[in-house]
Amino acid sequence: MPSILIIDDDHMVREAAQILLHAKGYNVVAAADGKSGIEAACTGKFDVAIVDLFMPDLDGLQVIDAIRQGNPNLPMIAASGFMFGSECPSMPNFEAMAAEAGAAFTLYKPFRPDTLLQAIASAIAQAA
Repeated sequence: MPSILIIDDDHMVREAAQILLHAKGYNVVAAADGKSGIEAACTGKFDVAIVDLFMPDLDGLQVIDAIRQGNPNLPMIAASGFMFGSECPSMPNFEAMAAEAGAAFTLYKPFRPDTLLQAIASAIAQAA
């Protein structure tokens, strides 16, 4: 089964995603911050990385960029609980910024299990 890297500072999001993905047969590695996520990406082999856009140590755009430098073909899914884009016009369009940085998809937390699974399947299919 594919290996998924989850980089998110929210323990509940990491835990819920891990439980769901393990139940579906995925191998999962979770990192609680950007730095440890980058280290995991550099030392492991993953089919998809799910990266929270807003974390205290490094923001998700920095994490995506750092991972891209070492693994340019790794599909990335950006995730955030913060509303942005056209929903909040006074804020930068982080969804577009994530896409420009190389994220294939953006998920809005809280996301439904089927939405996460569809994004992962699509990211893997795109990379194939």
